[in-house]
Amino acid sequence: MPPHDVRNPTGFSRARTWWEIGIVLAITVGQSAVYSILSFVRSIIRALEEDRRISDQQTQLNPSRDAAAIWDLVYQLLDIFFSLALVALVIYLLWEPGKSAFAKIGLDFRRFGGDLGRAVLLGLVIGVPGLGLYVLGRSLGVTVAVVASPLDAAWYTVPLLLLAALRAGLTEEVIFLGYLFDRLRRVGWSWWAIILTTAGLRAAYHAYQGVGAIIGNFVMGVVFGWCYRRWGRVMPLVITHTLIDIVAFVGYPLAVAFFPGVFAPIPSPTPTPTVPPTPSPSPTL
Repeated sequence: MPPHDVRNPTGFSRARTWWEIGIVLAITVGQSAVYSILSFVRSIIRALEEDRRISDQQTQLNPSRDAAAIWDLVYQLLDIFFSLALVALVIYLLWEPGKSAFAKIGLDFRRFGGDLGRAVLLGLVIGVPGLGLYVLGRSLGVTVAVVASPLDAAWYTVPLLLLAALRAGLTEEVIFLGYLFDRLRRVGWSWWAIILTTAGLRAAYHAYQGVGAIIGNFVMGVVFGWCYRRWGRVMPLVITHTLIDIVAFVGYPLAVAFFPGVFAPIPSPTPTPTVPPTPSPSPTL
């Protein structure tokens, strides 16, 4: 069934909803999208100034926060915690008397078997072409090198990467789909206007990675938006996103080992574009 469909009948309610949307975007994915676009612009300017390609630059998705292992672990756990707090805020705003926000957007385990099956299939449909698009973008010089995870792994690296992947899946899908679909529908937008707008915002959110990521994430946003409109459940899309990121994060050292020409980090002192701040973006390939 389609997602919960409610429209506000009064101008006051519509204005209040727009204010709420603006505030939520300003502290979550909208803020990161602005920084991401600025980072992309800086990458272009830097490439022109140095007469080099955008692909000669790189960005890190899960960098260490401190040289000392214990403090690195503490800072990264806090980063994940505060990002998930923003997801909790959005879920709180979606809550209505007598109706759980989790049930409203389909973020529950009532149909976990079906959700998992859809997620795996969708992950293959999105992930494999997305990886090819990343490789194509690198070969054309329009996509920065994405260092998905540290190559000098510590004992806590893999668990943190799993949490980071879950954080990315929840942040993007709950806000882009669960929250914005509900609120934009309330102010009278059509379903396709919502799908295309949220897909564009998702593309802007990943713009710092280059042209390939912009195109790939826009397509992903359209597909995910269509699926959410059809299924009325955000859970399979959270699972899909999390699985794609787990493969990207945990599998990155293997990718570097087998395909260093495509995935290996660029040696210093090549400038590194600024990564958008919390909530951290995910490498949707």
